[in-house]
Amino acid sequence: MHRLCFLAVVLLPFMASALPTDTLTLANATGEELRDQRLKESHKIVSVGGEMTASQDSVRQMVELFYMDQFRHFQDPLAPYFMLMSKDAKVAMGLGGAVRMRAWGDFDGSVPVNGFIPYMIPVPKSPEHRSRVGGTPGGSALFFRIIGRNAVLGDITAYVQADFSGENNSFKLKKAYATIHDWTVGYASTTFSDAQAETPMIDGGGQNGKCSRSSMLVRWMHDFGKSRKWTVAASVELPSSHVDADGVMTKRLDESRPDFAAFAQYNLPHNGHVRVSGIVRGFHYRDLMTERNRSINGWGVQLSGAVWAMPRWGFFYSLSGGKGYSSYTADMSVGAYDLVAKGDTPGQLYAPETRAAILGTRYNFSSKVYSCVALGEVRYCPDYEVAPTDYRRGRLCAVNVFWEPTTRLQAGVEVLMGQRQNFNRESASAHRVDVLFQFSF
Repeated sequence: MHRLCFLAVVLLPFMASALPTDTLTLANATGEELRDQRLKESHKIVSVGGEMTASQDSVRQMVELFYMDQFRHFQDPLAPYFMLMSKDAKVAMGLGGAVRMRAWGDFDGSVPVNGFIPYMIPVPKSPEHRSRVGGTPGGSALFFRIIGRNAVLGDITAYVQADFSGENNSFKLKKAYATIHDWTVGYASTTFSDAQAETPMIDGGGQNGKCSRSSMLVRWMHDFGKSRKWTVAASVELPSSHVDADGVMTKRLDESRPDFAAFAQYNLPHNGHVRVSGIVRGFHYRDLMTERNRSINGWGVQLSGAVWAMPRWGFFYSLSGGKGYSSYTADMSVGAYDLVAKGDTPGQLYAPETRAAILGTRYNFSSKVYSCVALGEVRYCPDYEVAPTDYRRGRLCAVNVFWEPTTRLQAGVEVLMGQRQNFNRESASAHRVDVLFQFSF
């Protein structure tokens, strides 16, 4: 596994140099900033209510609002090509989406799901799961955004996004929220997540240690300080916990306490940042041995960010840990690890510890060609003895190359290596090659 990862890293410059490049400079802007600038210049604005009366600056400021999203994920669709705008540039609306096609081939060990998730690697290694090919339009999406500017309330945004996801590629709601000035209400990315700290990847599973999910929430987020160098946020979110209650000695109760999440962030050049996040949770279950309802608290902390050492070269990282927050972590969310059985004490549950780390880097060979290396590790750290075949640790390494021949067309290839280890120290690995074709509109 490590040899293959090393080989992929060594070959990256040669793979990328074989692709078309351009003469655009990356001396003062990252590849993403250059792409966004080209996108802003290519939008088709349709005036509603008569000939446009607003100044070009007002129109440009309204277009800029389509790009202001603290929680935008790399795999989300780009801003729409066509925009409807009132003649005074006070209201704008866009309908867009993305067609995303991904195909893969597993070798020397396979994962029996669409996303490359180390938790799902069969242990011990089985001859029945040696190789696998597949493909999916999963990730193809449609979204609708309307933005208004009000002298009293400030900027007002409504956003709805749905995509094809899951093993059956069902069309599911992904986000639906409204933002008025500093307040967001609706179904949105949890405040405990940091999508911009994740390394760009082709595979739908992403880095296995990322903290990512959507929740019904009310969030306050505000920029302050000179040049808006600081951003703070706090939210109340409806919970969705994963409790390992067996129905014999323990029983899960209805959710009755919200999750509370917050972060403080220092903003860096080129849309970089350093963020500290936290979350506090509350769980309830019934001890069937004593016929009592019990309550347990959970918590999680995260240090994350994106730093550009130079416009061509950026780094991404996230380190998280806590007790009872496992359902927020990609690899651990597959199982029920927020609350688990308390050793040999019948009828009692506790919140076990989980630790996760993701690291990555991106290098832009040109404004249209770039490559990334992504690493991830998740560790499950229970206080009591568990089954020997239970998940102990998952590791992931991914190396990819992206090519964007136009601002809205993207293709790429990615090599992934993953490993799962159980508490009996038995482990197994899997390998995958992903290819991507995506068009945003």
